[in-house]
Amino acid sequence: MRKGRFNKPMAEVAQRYGASVSFDWRLYRHDIAVDNGLRAIKVEIESGKFRWDESSEDVHMNIEAALTKRIGAAGGKLHTARSRNDQVALDLRLYVKAEIAEIGARLRSLQTALLHLAGQHVEVVMPGYTHLQRAQPIFFSHYLLAQIEAFERDLERLRDCRTRTDVLPLGSGALAGSTIVLDRQSIARQLGFARVSQNSLDAVGDRDFACEFLFCLAIVGMHLSRLSEDLIAWSTSEFGFIEFSDAFSTGSSLMPQKKNPDMAELTRGKTGRLYGNLMSILTTLKALRSSYNRDMQEDKEALFDSVDTVRAALEVFSAMLPEIKIHRDRMEAAAGDPNLLATDLAEYLVKKGAPFREAHETVGKLVAHAAKTKLPLNQVPRQELKKLSPLFDVDVANVFDVRRSLASRRAIGAPSPENVDAQIEHWRGQLVGGRGDLRARRRISRTARRSVPT
Repeated sequence: MRKGRFNKPMAEVAQRYGASVSFDWRLYRHDIAVDNGLRAIKVEIESGKFRWDESSEDVHMNIEAALTKRIGAAGGKLHTARSRNDQVALDLRLYVKAEIAEIGARLRSLQTALLHLAGQHVEVVMPGYTHLQRAQPIFFSHYLLAQIEAFERDLERLRDCRTRTDVLPLGSGALAGSTIVLDRQSIARQLGFARVSQNSLDAVGDRDFACEFLFCLAIVGMHLSRLSEDLIAWSTSEFGFIEFSDAFSTGSSLMPQKKNPDMAELTRGKTGRLYGNLMSILTTLKALRSSYNRDMQEDKEALFDSVDTVRAALEVFSAMLPEIKIHRDRMEAAAGDPNLLATDLAEYLVKKGAPFREAHETVGKLVAHAAKTKLPLNQVPRQELKKLSPLFDVDVANVFDVRRSLASRRAIGAPSPENVDAQIEHWRGQLVGGRGDLRARRRISRTARRSVPT
């Protein structure tokens, strides 16, 4: 590139500072996909025999130099009507499209692991929490189904992101195209793009798709972090709801009794990196003039790091969840706290004709009375209940049946046994129905049949 315009070689320190091949070599598959006939170079790279030369600066120049060395001067025609500006934009779009598919598949694997766990423990009752305080009873399977919903939104975001990534920028040149006119529609079809960019200046400077992809990955990380936080708390002696397997736990260098949930903690920590990578690219782009600027080289390391981080976290969670031991007795003992049914008690009064606000106040006074007298809510004598409201009757005892309470929660999205069963069946169809892993489908079906109450 320097032979025509420059008289002196680039300073070695500047060459090292500007080289990107140390990380953008990862785009080689996509760079080669653009240039038919480079299969031999691809094989050489994948076998580890290809020597990357930092003096050639980036992945594009390395591949072009290798081709020229193989076939002579004809290799110099490779860059006709192209700029590295539109070429790197193309490679990044191909890379993001491929990674959307890969991460989507890993999200599906995680959802399948969650569904399998839900099918195994469909009847287990546990407390639901708000503010980390016991709130109302739910099924553990309802909790797991909630995680599947969150990861489904991640998949939807990735699909939306793919739509805006699926645009061919090649042919835009440095910023104004070329007098050698390429058949861009034909190139788009060959490379599997749905659309062709309509403005060359915008095409080379656009990294919206990369920002959007990093945002999608940050949200995946957030969902994994929240799941991690629940599992970490529930694995403590104070909760004792779950136990991580030895294969996914670590010990202490000092305390021999420790069994630490490091995989979940690391995932919670790595989410900060995902947020940082998103903010990094947004900050880089915010003050750039239109078209391409060398600052945009800084997009790749953040992008690659987020992809690696999310890939690894999804792989670990998909392997870790099936090995988690569920302590049903601890969960159901906690769910037996009668205070969890205080809302049901207020609704009992509403069904008897009391306005909800009045019923809420009455039950609040009852809870305070029970705490003062150190009585469980379901053991307060009926005469004391009558003092608070004449609507309390002998049938009030039915309120404190947890499973009866759950059976009454039949609205769409609520955790009744029927709803939970229907959602398990729905997700079984979505995740492994027809187009999925037949073995996984049969496994989930068997566990669900064993666990669903008759």
